[in-house]
Amino acid sequence: MKRSILLAVFGFLAIITFHQCKVKNNSVTVDVTKAYFEQLSMYHFFKGNISDLLPNDGVLPYDLITPLFTDYAEKSRFVWMPKGSSAKFNKDEVFDFPVGTVLIKNFYYPFDFRDPSKGKRILETRLLIRKEKGWDALDYVWNDEQTDAQLEVVGGNKMVKWIDKNGQPQQTNYSIPNKNQCKNCHNFNDVFTPIGPKARYLNHDFLYSDGAINQLEKWTTSGYLTGYKKEENTQNKIAKWDDPNSGTVEERAKAYLEVNCAHCHRKEGSANTSGLYLLISDKNPESWGIMKSPVAAGQGSGNYLYDVFPGKPDESILPFRMASLDPAIMMPEMGRTMVHQEAIVLIKQWIEEMK
Repeated sequence: MKRSILLAVFGFLAIITFHQCKVKNNSVTVDVTKAYFEQLSMYHFFKGNISDLLPNDGVLPYDLITPLFTDYAEKSRFVWMPKGSSAKFNKDEVFDFPVGTVLIKNFYYPFDFRDPSKGKRILETRLLIRKEKGWDALDYVWNDEQTDAQLEVVGGNKMVKWIDKNGQPQQTNYSIPNKNQCKNCHNFNDVFTPIGPKARYLNHDFLYSDGAINQLEKWTTSGYLTGYKKEENTQNKIAKWDDPNSGTVEERAKAYLEVNCAHCHRKEGSANTSGLYLLISDKNPESWGIMKSPVAAGQGSGNYLYDVFPGKPDESILPFRMASLDPAIMMPEMGRTMVHQEAIVLIKQWIEEMK
């Protein structure tokens, strides 16, 4: 009887102690030498109601001038680094991030894209964590109650519905990648690396809680970036693909193709054997597919002769593959179950205007 009472008391005290520790530890908790948390909330990246995605101290929000297309999903991006550490600026490639860095990307759908105040449904949160030996990718899938997200490695699908910007109902069986699929896009010379945090993708103003400021300047003043010089990088930016004021049709088309395709379609990427290289810095017309025959013909070519046939978008392989949902044809081959109709209009206009 006494033993039972003592066990009950110790159990009660343990519960209190655990609760107190959990309450007290409100700061971001990341230890790359230990096992990953099973629930997203245990990292404390966000404060208050976790689904509000309100960043905790040291968690810095950011966005990209032209983002990757993922079935029209919206993204909310954040970066966190251990205290006293910072990334090293790189003009052309992803910054050199310190060990312990976490890149946080939340994928969600507003219930009504015309009125975000009606709420949203978060589907997944992807973490890229910089360890001693390189980057690791984790995917946390949100529960239906939107109270937390669970670590998953096998991927899956979730049916999601929303009202688009034109007031039309939409739905898709949203695809969540498994851990191995992440490598398909993130391999750079067979080394796993982030894609988004590049100077030319970040070089524009972002509205922070204390006002709008250029993201590269904000990262610098926050201690998260060293080596950035504003006077040397004013023009180092890509166009915003859907904003005619940000660049010409060609500049916007190339920005879209670089962001959505060039992580594979470059000499260091997994599609290097295709001969189609879509970095804006590549000035060779044939690298962009102009009057270039495909390396391998067949179903994926649609029986067209050239990747890009100037003046003839409907006879060009590139928009043909973008408009397909056939797994044997579609490009990109992962990360979408829908056709990005607005982007195809832009790419076809670019080809149509070619001389």
